[in-house]
Amino acid sequence: MEINKIEGGVIAAKGFRAAGIHCGLRKNKSKRDLALIVSDVRCAAAGVFTTNKVFAAPVGVSRAHLADGYARAIICNSGNANTCNADGYDKSNKTCAEAARLLGIEESDVVVASTGVIGVPLPVKPILDGIPQLISELGNDAESGENAAVAIMTTDTKKKEYAVNYEFDGKIITVGGICKGSGMIQPNMATMLSFVTTDADISPEMLKAALVRVVNRTFNMVSVDSDTSTNDTLIIMASAMAGNDKIESECGAYEAFCTALENLCRTLAKAIASDGEGASKLIECTISNAADEKNAKILAKSVINSPLVKTAMFGADANWGRILCALGYAGVEFDTSKVDVRFRSSAGSILVCQNGMGYPFDEETAKNILVKDYVYIDIDMKSGNESATAWGCDLSYEYVRINGGYRS
Repeated sequence: MEINKIEGGVIAAKGFRAAGIHCGLRKNKSKRDLALIVSDVRCAAAGVFTTNKVFAAPVGVSRAHLADGYARAIICNSGNANTCNADGYDKSNKTCAEAARLLGIEESDVVVASTGVIGVPLPVKPILDGIPQLISELGNDAESGENAAVAIMTTDTKKKEYAVNYEFDGKIITVGGICKGSGMIQPNMATMLSFVTTDADISPEMLKAALVRVVNRTFNMVSVDSDTSTNDTLIIMASAMAGNDKIESECGAYEAFCTALENLCRTLAKAIASDGEGASKLIECTISNAADEKNAKILAKSVINSPLVKTAMFGADANWGRILCALGYAGVEFDTSKVDVRFRSSAGSILVCQNGMGYPFDEETAKNILVKDYVYIDIDMKSGNESATAWGCDLSYEYVRINGGYRS
């Protein structure tokens, strides 16, 4: 099956419009801080959310609104997380109610999300006052989709949007999305938000199954700083306007849809990792020939989460011992005498550890490989046939600067 990258992001699929405006939550009036995505029809919908026991009010509201498997609109503010506030639920519900009233849809068909500082009361009046303008600016053009992508950003340095399509049984099916995330990123479904749209005709049950399957291979394999946010939210809506036979079981059409959705989510997840706060490079760690996939995932994430590995990557230091150390404390049984480690980038490839021991290598060659902005850490466990990949970034002085003054 051929998957094609296309333009349009979250409005690429049939039946969706989007907008993003500055409503007044941010002091800088040039920064958009309120986004809306709306479908022309009621959609099958599903979501995955943070596993943090301290979760935001909009997470609780959206979980409830998605309980029936349907939605029609997503509204999201940046600049304030609406977390740990006594009136948080009231304000999230008011936001949904006002959006529903002006759109002429059911309140339960609106899902809500927030991102920003935790523990600061959300000024809801700017949101409620901004909804009419937000609705008036809804569009299905590239600029409208981009405005929504920008409006959900916090410390992100660039917008993150992507879309793909594929053909199945003569029908073109599109999947598109936007996301935000730069710090407090270790999704367990961080501050990570993602909104995905598709025109596939698929039942709510199969849509949820596909989302969970794909998230476990993509967004849940990303870590910037090993902090799981209170606001992690990933919502998908399916308009059923592609004209395909409805996907109601694990069939060929379902597998094709999952393949396209995974392609999209992997791209968005890598965009989050590469835009980590203060990051200068994307790190991709692949565990190969492991005994089982579950443990391969644990090992890969242990490596990219290691502060010492991350700082070594920042300094382009081929300190492979830190990688062996991170594998060793991951809580997974393996034969340490079989492990090989190799570094790769556009500058070449170099073996630094063989059978759990140092392998003679040229330090200057290794440095030239590690100084690139996309570095691969390839680890061969020689213990089975399973593999897993995780994505992260280096840890720089800039990360400390950004987070040392985040509230100010």
